[in-house]
Amino acid sequence: MSTVAIQVPAGDLPSTSYPFFANLARIINSGQARSIVISGNIYDLYFDGKQYVPLIPFIQAKTQIPGLIQVLYELNGPVRVSDEDKTKLREAWAAWKNGIAIDAIPMREVLNDGSKFDLRRREFDQYLRDAIGNATQALEFLRQLTICSRTCLKENLLIMIEGADMLLPSGDGDVARMNDAQVRRVAIVTDWFGDPSFFGGKDTVLLFAESRSLIHPRISRLPQVLSVDVSAPDLASRKHFIQWHSVNTGNRSVPQSADTVAEATAGLSLHAMRQLLLAADYSQKPISRQDTTLQVEQFIQSQLGEDVIEFKKPSQSLKDVIGFSKLKEFLHTYLIPRMKLPDDRALPGAAIAGPIGGGKTFIFEAVAAELDMPVLVLKNIRSQWFGQTDVIFERLKRVLEALEQVVIFVDEADTQFGGVGEGAHETERRLTGKIQGMMSDPKLRGKVIWLLMTARIHLLSADIRRPGRVGDLIIPILDPVGEDRKEFIRWMLKPTNLGDDALVEWLDQEGLEQDFSSAGYAALRSQLKAIPPKDQEELKSIIRDFMQPAIKQTRRYQTLQALVNCTRRSLLPDPNISDKDRALMEDEIRLLELQGIR
Repeated sequence: MSTVAIQVPAGDLPSTSYPFFANLARIINSGQARSIVISGNIYDLYFDGKQYVPLIPFIQAKTQIPGLIQVLYELNGPVRVSDEDKTKLREAWAAWKNGIAIDAIPMREVLNDGSKFDLRRREFDQYLRDAIGNATQALEFLRQLTICSRTCLKENLLIMIEGADMLLPSGDGDVARMNDAQVRRVAIVTDWFGDPSFFGGKDTVLLFAESRSLIHPRISRLPQVLSVDVSAPDLASRKHFIQWHSVNTGNRSVPQSADTVAEATAGLSLHAMRQLLLAADYSQKPISRQDTTLQVEQFIQSQLGEDVIEFKKPSQSLKDVIGFSKLKEFLHTYLIPRMKLPDDRALPGAAIAGPIGGGKTFIFEAVAAELDMPVLVLKNIRSQWFGQTDVIFERLKRVLEALEQVVIFVDEADTQFGGVGEGAHETERRLTGKIQGMMSDPKLRGKVIWLLMTARIHLLSADIRRPGRVGDLIIPILDPVGEDRKEFIRWMLKPTNLGDDALVEWLDQEGLEQDFSSAGYAALRSQLKAIPPKDQEELKSIIRDFMQPAIKQTRRYQTLQALVNCTRRSLLPDPNISDKDRALMEDEIRLLELQGIR
């Protein structure tokens, strides 16, 4: 049998030069693998040179070449093959079953010798009928077709199996918990792909599934099974689809600018873009920025789930942040400009540490607003179902790669990302490892900015805290002191109209504890606003009655961890801190840990 090379058109339109197809053609033509998982954005539309079609018809159109027989198995449907190719397969099957190599006798003798081949031809047709609604039968039939092909077929087979994740579900990876039909299908495909004659041959099997991890690990972890990832549409693909839609609908006034809409719809699939364009066609109005933003948010949340992410629209800016004068200057002059850079000069992100109630979330929500980028709040990407955590992560990665620039906001990051040591669960280690890889991925530098909030910076993986990830910048958020503390006191007193300099000085020196937190000031302000005191004596009485909860040692421990993990001397209370001072902090941390403070 001769090798059939799949051609990748040169100089094609940007939208049709799909990198995943070039990768697929290279794997098949080189013989690198004969079993390939096609995963990722597999439910979208692709341009076949004439129109936009689903992925499988796109691959069929691009691989429609002499010497290659396409076989498609649809879930709960028939084994589909063209009439001409079905005749070739039927005769090859009959010859194989009769022990005759197709090259040994002229084809006309095979076709004319009805007595010898007719029974086997009917057997072939019966297998095709039996495959309908019987996935186990279909997979065994396809496996035998590849055996037949090696001796009795001049053409090569390209077998496409849709819904592989439903045919060969991962479950929890335990074969003992699978039903008999599922076990048999896994056994058939494992034997099929593990057969040296198969992966040394010329036939290829494509398994379509949103994620490789959804396919049973006995198959997906075979080293001879490779993956091809289909990414979300890029800017060129989105622009081409808008232009194609405009020409084919005859509505050339909507949208007014393909470039503008293509840029604004980063993150959308072409199916979702089609909905947006059809709505514009119907209303005869240009697509607004608000339309695209709403569509992007709805689509991404539908892909990942509202329990996984949410879009945040912070209403505050850094002008609304009380105190923190040195920090705000640092944010304006260093952090925000570096995060806005589009290339490898950009910061990958920052970790924000400090005691509970310090104002970390409020301050960095304001930073996110100043950046003027979409803000995704990562809520929970772990799933209780086996394999689903990997799927959620892969969807998240596709979304992030498709967006032009995005801020990932993670509150309580120490609970979101665990460790990678021996004590951590396998799923947790795998998830944390993937997140770490994404943080330092050069392709995402300048596109994805990570803001991790945590009161327990020491519980974040050391690999996350290293330079090149958010360890490039670890910022401590400490309780206000000096003029910043007085600014908080004035803000707290503002609803009462009683805040003269003498009262501010009394509160600073005597009335309030020195480790009073931002949350404490906000709580007192709320009380004073709800029940305004009549005079300063009543106000002082309210202040004296106010007691902080018994979390002083815990906050001290968290403050020390923020200080020893800080990566900028200029952000410390004393920029001239010495190694001896840091050693004393670490000694105090160990003493607190001996008391059970964590």
